[in-house]
Amino acid sequence: MNVEYFIARRIHFRHDTKNVSRPAVRIAIIGIAIGLAVMLLTVSIVLGFKQEIRNKTIGFGGHIQLSNFDTNNSYEMLPITLRESLKDSLAAIPGVKNLSGFATKPGIIKTDEAFQGIVLKGIGPDFDREFFTNHLTEGDFIEPGDSLRNEVIISQHLARLFKLKTGDSFFTYFVQDQIRARKFTIKGIYSTNFIEYDKLFIITDIRHIRQLNGWQENQVSGYELRIADFKQLDQIGNDVYSLTVTKTSDDGKSYYTRTIRELNPQIFAWLDLLDINVWVILALMLAVAGFNMISGLLILILERTSMIGILKSVGATNWSIRRIFLYHSLFLIGKGMMWGNIAGLAIITLQYFTGIIPLDPEAYYVSTVPVLFHWPLFIILNVGTLLISIAMMIGPSYLITKILPAKIIRYE
Repeated sequence: MNVEYFIARRIHFRHDTKNVSRPAVRIAIIGIAIGLAVMLLTVSIVLGFKQEIRNKTIGFGGHIQLSNFDTNNSYEMLPITLRESLKDSLAAIPGVKNLSGFATKPGIIKTDEAFQGIVLKGIGPDFDREFFTNHLTEGDFIEPGDSLRNEVIISQHLARLFKLKTGDSFFTYFVQDQIRARKFTIKGIYSTNFIEYDKLFIITDIRHIRQLNGWQENQVSGYELRIADFKQLDQIGNDVYSLTVTKTSDDGKSYYTRTIRELNPQIFAWLDLLDINVWVILALMLAVAGFNMISGLLILILERTSMIGILKSVGATNWSIRRIFLYHSLFLIGKGMMWGNIAGLAIITLQYFTGIIPLDPEAYYVSTVPVLFHWPLFIILNVGTLLISIAMMIGPSYLITKILPAKIIRYE
């Protein structure tokens, strides 16, 4: 039998209302529970927020874009073409899920009530519509087919600004050699709460932009590649670059490959900064929980100095007695972690299924606090909390070596 473990269990599970250490122990347990719950919530919310913003950014621009090397950073892009053999090679890259052409053209919507600069984004039948379909609030997605229709989907932000609804029509004006106008009918309304893009993009058939620009049937502003795993973004981006860096289009133009990180460096730099906040919160919570446990352990040791003196007098070593209190601390840490997991996971689950905690989409780009269940990280967080908490107990338990049995027994 493990004697130290047996004694630690007796100390822990003995209900003695006269123990002065009981309030301190309860505070230590509550501190660990709150600390772990906050850490779980922090990791879940930050990961959920990063995933939401990243997915919305990708939804408007794809994971990787292939465009004309001579193009500038505006939405008035120079056209390119892509040979079928190169298309097949790009689509065959492991991890590539979809390859589709797109075209963009800046314009202005003007009504009697307001006017707004927009970007008309043209898509073809091969466009991955999942993102916009999931964010439709009214109507249906456009169907680029054999017959060209003047149908678009606009954002809820623009619909409210111009007091439009599905089925309504509006004029969009394009400034080029001469001002040209197009009348569009709203087939659907989407809302991503990503205001920077919602107030900008209108989705339509790519042939409208080809007609406005006088392009040929196979010319586009660029190609979007969507991949299955964001973690492979850099690797697949390098593969796309390797395939296209020595190639030219039919008119002799070189290709320009950019990942979504390179297209939106400010957004992804901002998301990366959130990781620093996570580490700061984790460190603070671990420190608070650890110091609570240290104070609780010191009170436990001081309260049982007579027991320590007796154990030493019958031959128990310092390390053996320290193990008793370390086992006791482990029981307390385990109880605190159990309640911390219950509280943290309960709040995460409630928010995931109900979205009960709202946010201002104008400021945060999401309407509710986003959460993400990342079980491997949750497990690592629990294991790390347990190991760090136990490690922090080893130092205070050294106080036991300073207790002399002769003095304690004489005092008793």
